[in-house]
Amino acid sequence: MQPAPTKDARNADNASDPSQSDDDYQTDEEAPSHSIPTYYSERRRKRRRRGIGFRGSRAQANKINDPYDYEQKYPQDREFEEMGPASRVWRTLLDEANRADAEMSEDWRDGLDVLLVFAGLFSAVVTTFVVQTSQSLQLDFAEVAACLMYEIANLQRAIADGTPVNTVARSELTPTSAPRPSLSQKWLNALWFTSLALSLTTALLAVLTKQWIHQYMSNPSGTSRDRARIRQLRYDSLKKWKVPVIIGFLPVLMHMALGIFFAGLVVYLRTLSTPMAIVIGTIAAIAFIVYFTTNLWPIYDPDCPYKTPLTLYSYPIFTYYRRLKMKRLHPNGHILPESYDPVGFAKHKEMVTSSLKVVEKERATFNGDRLDALSSFRLLAVFLFQ
Repeated sequence: MQPAPTKDARNADNASDPSQSDDDYQTDEEAPSHSIPTYYSERRRKRRRRGIGFRGSRAQANKINDPYDYEQKYPQDREFEEMGPASRVWRTLLDEANRADAEMSEDWRDGLDVLLVFAGLFSAVVTTFVVQTSQSLQLDFAEVAACLMYEIANLQRAIADGTPVNTVARSELTPTSAPRPSLSQKWLNALWFTSLALSLTTALLAVLTKQWIHQYMSNPSGTSRDRARIRQLRYDSLKKWKVPVIIGFLPVLMHMALGIFFAGLVVYLRTLSTPMAIVIGTIAAIAFIVYFTTNLWPIYDPDCPYKTPLTLYSYPIFTYYRRLKMKRLHPNGHILPESYDPVGFAKHKEMVTSSLKVVEKERATFNGDRLDALSSFRLLAVFLFQ
């Protein structure tokens, strides 16, 4: 590196070249180290700094905060301790199981809460009708008093006319007579009391199942391995004792109570007005035809979205019936006849014995593969004819 020219040397240069002045020369100390920053250069510098620093830190933070990244969430196990009481595999299993149990229990609790509210309101409505109609099953003392007063009046008239008292007819009703309700009153009270009993039974079972769910979701004590084993034991017991089936059939009990109430309402209105009873009966019949149709239609067509717990639990009965038909017509039991497969999907015995969820998954896979094939053909056609 050559030293900077002195002032005398510069003067000599200026003397030889008068076009240059002292201001044209700058030493290293006098020269600026960088250009003067402007508004736009400062913005570019900040944007570049933000892109280099903050984007990387944000991606790193997202990676660390990912709840599914268990390698970052839990430390690595020591060698030969991968299945220890507090190893990462048990903690991961507990996290996944707790997430699945929380979603399952939340769905059950929401359904049970709605069912409890509906059962309470429905029971109150049925009780109002039952209080009024149940009096027909008892002896009406007002009617007894009216009959006795009529008998006394006839006796007084007979005495005044001088006719024998024995010729006056005795009253059919006395305070010791047994109640004699009509057939329609018996049917009416039987239907409405049955509806009320089913409604209260549904409410009782709903409260009981909520207690079962609370006990299932309670956190056990111990190491991660002990808690994972206890959770698996509870889950297996839940399936073994058919708790999901019980919870799924509780709405069916409520619907049965509603249907029985409508039948009693038709009987009650028949004694008052026959046209009104016909109208109410028609509305109730249409409603329950739609109810059964929407519950059973997904059994024939898995694409139908009208799926309820009744549909899921009725599907094995339907497949059992189809399997019996298949064995009777085809002893080997390999191919299901087309006439007994209205969907055109359950071709093999394995699919016939599957649950509705498995059939739905297989149908979704089949539709997805078909759409992928159509997309491939379209791309090929565009490439060839372009």
